[in-house]
Amino acid sequence: MKTGLDRLLAEPALRAPLAGRRVALVAHPASLTDGLVHALDALAACPDVTLSAAFGPQHGLKGDKQDNMVESPDYRDPALGIPVFSLYGEVRRPTPAMIGTADVFLFDLQDLGCRIYTFVTTLLYLLEACHGTGKAVWVLDRPNPAGRPVEGTRLVPGWESFVGAGPMPMRHGMTLGEMGRWFIAHYNLDVDYRVITMAGWQPDAAPGMGWPQDRIWINPSPNAASLAMARAYAGTVMLEGTTLSEGRGTTRPLEVLFGAPDVDALAVKAEMARLAPHWLAGTAIRECWFEPTFHKHVGHLCHGLMLHPEGPFYDHAAFRPWRLQALAFKAIRNLTPDYPLWRDFPYEYVLDKLAIDVINGGPALRAWVDDRAAQAGDLDAVADPDEASWIEERAPFLLY
Repeated sequence: MKTGLDRLLAEPALRAPLAGRRVALVAHPASLTDGLVHALDALAACPDVTLSAAFGPQHGLKGDKQDNMVESPDYRDPALGIPVFSLYGEVRRPTPAMIGTADVFLFDLQDLGCRIYTFVTTLLYLLEACHGTGKAVWVLDRPNPAGRPVEGTRLVPGWESFVGAGPMPMRHGMTLGEMGRWFIAHYNLDVDYRVITMAGWQPDAAPGMGWPQDRIWINPSPNAASLAMARAYAGTVMLEGTTLSEGRGTTRPLEVLFGAPDVDALAVKAEMARLAPHWLAGTAIRECWFEPTFHKHVGHLCHGLMLHPEGPFYDHAAFRPWRLQALAFKAIRNLTPDYPLWRDFPYEYVLDKLAIDVINGGPALRAWVDDRAAQAGDLDAVADPDEASWIEERAPFLLY
């Protein structure tokens, strides 16, 4: 399998349109060649590429910023002498001055295939900033490690945010190159857009089911530490909107269904099995204990459930992380009706809505959890039509 970056570097004909044009790169730590050379260094070594700027998304070009709403500054690259602009600092949308530094923007970010993972929003904001300017945006495509499955409700109009770029479901099943095609059509954008496609990507091939077995995993952000995390993320990310720990401050963040000092994890697992046993399929679920070294419940022993959507425990078609996470919340609510589940704090610069609703692009999931009479089928009744409509809508934009 070759990524878009690997193909651009190996095939001079693909680079030919860059001759004589100023080129900017949007990248992060996982923007690597198959030989683990960073895209910035690899492109700088190409005599036919003139690098004029670089851009870093959330967590920074170097991936050094740990948490949400921890911003990165602009700086000048000491080796190349070009400006490095932060798209998660004073601004999240590229300014006209930033856009003025280049003629072609190469976008090379490893994504997780989830609406809330902000790199997809950064792509939209770049496309919107280039709209009508004559500037070109090329996505150097990379695999969606979560593969093609679709899950979750679609974002409700009016709930757009930095973790909600448009009316897609939580797990959208597209690459960023494909998503850019959908953005341009959906928002009627006038952009010189191109996808440098991957060669040999097989999103439905076992055992990777989206992640090629000949590529090692490099964290695209500090807490994206494994392929298992990428598969689970469309569910476990919802923990960020709760008082429950998502495992930050441990070595396996966002691979737990929850952790807390005051929750009986085995009782929750039993209640989940009683409510909707079919939603527990496709992964192993193991009791665990951990003590976060930072973030929620720091220094306190937490009882939780660990997910293992990997190896012999993983069933790609059966695993439904969004429903599984919702079920964990529902079980806690049933067992302890007054548990202070929802975290009330500013989330990704949204100040007037509950974080759990911002994450889900609307209040439907929280309403289902808090409704004591609601059953599993009631959540399916909300999500199933959204999932079906998205599968149909995305079809013309798929490239693989």
